[in-house]
Parts: sequence; structure tokens; C-alpha cells
Amino acid sequence: MARKKYHLEIDREPYFCTFQYENKQFTVVNFHAITKNRQPETEIKYFRFLPDEYPTLNLIFAGDFNCPQSHTVFNPLKKMGYQSILVNQKTSLKQECKNGKCLASEFDNMYYKTSKINTINSGIIPFHKNFNSLKEARIISDHIPIWFEFSLN
Repeated sequence: MARKKYHLEIDREPYFCTFQYENKQFTVVNFHAITKNRQPETEIKYFRFLPDEYPTLNLIFAGDFNCPQSHTVFNPLKKMGYQSILVNQKTSLKQECKNGKCLASEFDNMYYKTSKINTINSGIIPFHKNFNSLKEARIISDHIPIWFEFSLN
């Protein structure tokens, strides 16, 4: 479901997709923020309103936030009981590997409500290591996939 509520404030509005498993539901709010130099926090700040706007939905915010989880813009969500699946984990690819380090920034993440979801495991898929060069890998994507295994309360 896409809504035209924040279309003036958010360049690419998030898409909501609700899934059901064994009579329990969760809704993924998929988001791709504006670039770092355009200040993605000016968009992310509106996410704090979504849990109250959709009180019946178990929201999981997922995507490329172009902002690390340590940024203060996520504090309102954290105060509401949301937690990131990754901490201090870079997920974007550099232009070139330097000293064996190929990852640049902590931009991709998922945020879930700890009272509604139990984390089983989470992580990254360093697909770029399967390529001969970072340049080849970046043809596929300049970000590595992230994943989240969880159970619903």
C-alpha cells in the first residue's frame, strides 16, 4: 500500500507490504532515502509518526537510509522500542578496496519493535567477495544485502 501522505516531505515514499504467518502479521516499510549530501535525516524524521498512524500494524522499517543507525534521527524510534538489526556494520561498497576493506558506510538496516518481534539472527551477505573485482560486483549493486531472521510475539 502506498499513501500520498508524505509525498512532499519524502522524495521516494516508503512502500508498505503486510505479510501473515500463522495468524500473526508484520508489515515491512521499504524505504530508499535521498543521498547523504541531500540530508536523508530530513525524510527519516517522519518515521516516528508511522507507528501511531498505523497502530494495528507491526512495522519493520527496512532499506537504504543513507544514514548510520547511530544518527540521532533514529532516537525517537528507539525511544518507542525500535531497535536496529545491525550495529557498526558497513553495507555499502567502496569504489575500490583499501587494505582489504571494501565496505564504506552503515546505510542499510532494519528497525523492529522489540516487544513484538524476537531476533533469532541477522547479518550481511558479502556477495562482492564472489567477484574478481569490486568493479565487477558494483555492476550488480553498490550495497550488500542484509537479512533478518525473527519470530513474532
